[in-house]
Amino acid sequence: MERQASCLCGAVAFRVQPSAQETTSCHCSMCRKWTGGAFLSVQVQPDQIAIDSEEAIAIFASSPWAERAFCSTCGSSLWYRVTAPGGHQGIFYVALGSFNEADGIKLTRELFIDHKPDGYAFSGETTKMTEAEVMSQFSEPPQ
Repeated sequence: MERQASCLCGAVAFRVQPSAQETTSCHCSMCRKWTGGAFLSVQVQPDQIAIDSEEAIAIFASSPWAERAFCSTCGSSLWYRVTAPGGHQGIFYVALGSFNEADGIKLTRELFIDHKPDGYAFSGETTKMTEAEVMSQFSEPPQ
């Protein structure tokens, strides 16, 4: 199912066709600082995203292995993309908040659960992974 997405002001527009209709929440300090809370994202392969307007896209290399994209006009978080060589290189984690319509996407995983602040919690059952579990996953090919 193709989903339309954009930033708050509309300067950046794109379409995604993720293979799974599920979202992951990341509680790491970088994601929390970037979004003001947990970063909810949908995993998208490079061939599953089409960018319609990209002039306002700004990129920040937030670590040696990834970059974060945001709108240079309104500041909306757009995606986190793995840049490090290996099986995960090029994978996008598109901000759930950028989707024009996000119904039908279920929260299934929480990453860096050992970094989650006490001030919030999600309801429902999710797979919860610690920092050590997440980092070891990146040394393996994607599933």
